[in-house]
Amino acid sequence: MAKYPNLISDFLSFVKVNTRSDEASTTVPSSPRETAFLTQLMDKLKTLGLSDVHQDQQSAYVFATIPANGDKAVKKLGFISHIDTADFNSEQVNPQIVENYDGQSVIKLGNSDYELNPTMFPQLKNYQGHTLITTDGTTLLGSDDKSGVAEIISVAEYLLAHPEIKHGELRFGFGPDEEIGTGADHFNVADFDADYAYTVDGGPLGQLEYETFNAAQAEVTIAGVNVHPGSAKDVMVNALQLAVDFQAGLPATDVPEKTAGRQGFFHLLSLNGTVDGAKMTYIIRDHDRAKFEARKRLLIAQADRLNLASGADRIKVDMKDQYYNMREVIEKDMRVVELAKQAMLKLDIKPLIFPVRGGTDGSKISFMGLPTPNLFAGGENMHGRFEFVSEQVMAQAADVVLQIIQDNYNQN
Repeated sequence: MAKYPNLISDFLSFVKVNTRSDEASTTVPSSPRETAFLTQLMDKLKTLGLSDVHQDQQSAYVFATIPANGDKAVKKLGFISHIDTADFNSEQVNPQIVENYDGQSVIKLGNSDYELNPTMFPQLKNYQGHTLITTDGTTLLGSDDKSGVAEIISVAEYLLAHPEIKHGELRFGFGPDEEIGTGADHFNVADFDADYAYTVDGGPLGQLEYETFNAAQAEVTIAGVNVHPGSAKDVMVNALQLAVDFQAGLPATDVPEKTAGRQGFFHLLSLNGTVDGAKMTYIIRDHDRAKFEARKRLLIAQADRLNLASGADRIKVDMKDQYYNMREVIEKDMRVVELAKQAMLKLDIKPLIFPVRGGTDGSKISFMGLPTPNLFAGGENMHGRFEFVSEQVMAQAADVVLQIIQDNYNQN
């Protein structure tokens, strides 16, 4: 990658460091592994020559700046990625390189029994002639989102080496705990100090996302009564049976495996318990805010119905909203989306704009007052052993960021 000479070497060094976040933790960051990586990242940014490199005490994000070098008053742009990886083995990541992939061969993942097979993963056919980085089959790769981290840093490095490229003030942010949904909870918009921002945290080439789910999580706690089954008549209350009844009362087709596009769902994440007591965890998703609120009411109504039938308040629902559809914010000023769209078109990249069946840190940050759509970073099959990324697409992601920066200056 002549234009970005350190892009791949940085990426490979980043993914070899375990930065998996910890959902059970209450600290920020959630894991000392993340804290150590962010400290190393600060040192790297300072060495490269970025300004005002510091760690925001509120959010643990590492912020950095490249000052404006032109005489135009333009929008201040920010670019954000997260450093943590998902809930899958992240220890001793051992990437393998597949050069000049032919788009049809099966790729054996290290010495494991796993493989990337185009029959199972037809998107591999899109990568004929590319150099792919895969796992060895025992861990995830960490392209989500260390591809984004490496891409942003490569763009910063390129701009510092080419002061003839005029631009406005640029802000960069690298944060923890996106994978556990808490990373942007304390994002300091005032400290970041940008007019528009982008998370570089998407998937394949061309993804440009500004519409996400509305999201909530519900904990359903069920109290049963456990007695000897031989004398259980009219006494035993089986919490597990109540859990089964609770799930059966929800729409059977409104589940992830039977929905697509803008169709929302209830997703039962876990069910644990005994006759004496049980606990269920749900996530609730819908792009439409009114339908989202109706889903939440339906879950509460289901508990009320079963409690009435049992004659006691045995089922308790604790629910909290997680994030909202950032389209509500961004559609009020679509310039941030148009800027990215036009940058892709200039680079002969077809923008792929569709509703995300998930969320990004940009969902929360947008509702904090900083419009923040999501750009592709290149990863495929994220969060598991079949993850891979193309070196060429990573370079294209960096090109898009660079083009956005240049267009922001030249169009003002």
